[in-house]
Amino acid sequence: MKLRSPPLITIRNAQRRVLFSTPKLHRFAGIACKLVWQTRHPKSEIASLNQIYVLVVSDRRITALHNEFCRIPGPTDVLTFQHGEIVISADTAATQARMFHTNVTAEIQLYVLHGLLHLAGFDDATPSKRRQMHQLQKKLMITILGSSR
Repeated sequence: MKLRSPPLITIRNAQRRVLFSTPKLHRFAGIACKLVWQTRHPKSEIASLNQIYVLVVSDRRITALHNEFCRIPGPTDVLTFQHGEIVISADTAATQARMFHTNVTAEIQLYVLHGLLHLAGFDDATPSKRRQMHQLQKKLMITILGSSR
């Protein structure tokens, strides 16, 4: 039996206002995907995916998607679709980066990791699950970057 390998990741910047390092994000996403692949739940979506698409958009675009698919008005930081698409708001990342005294690329990296964890079967719908997911996210960020916020 051949063991599957982690999916490939494609990153597309579909907004123009917020600057960040796409090559740095792509390197991070590749490493993060391999680590998340190792921690995935056996029947998670990521186990069946060959490709994951990360799309970085404006608050305007993510607000429309958030409303359309979640029926929640207003922007959000990241939306994860089970078919392998992670949509990230660059505007929200910029706002959060200022709030947490970090940079936009680091904030977007966090959102990529968060989306990958959702694809790997992790959930943050309850306070307990949110804590577990946050702890794993923090551990993986430290592993990947050597530090976290």
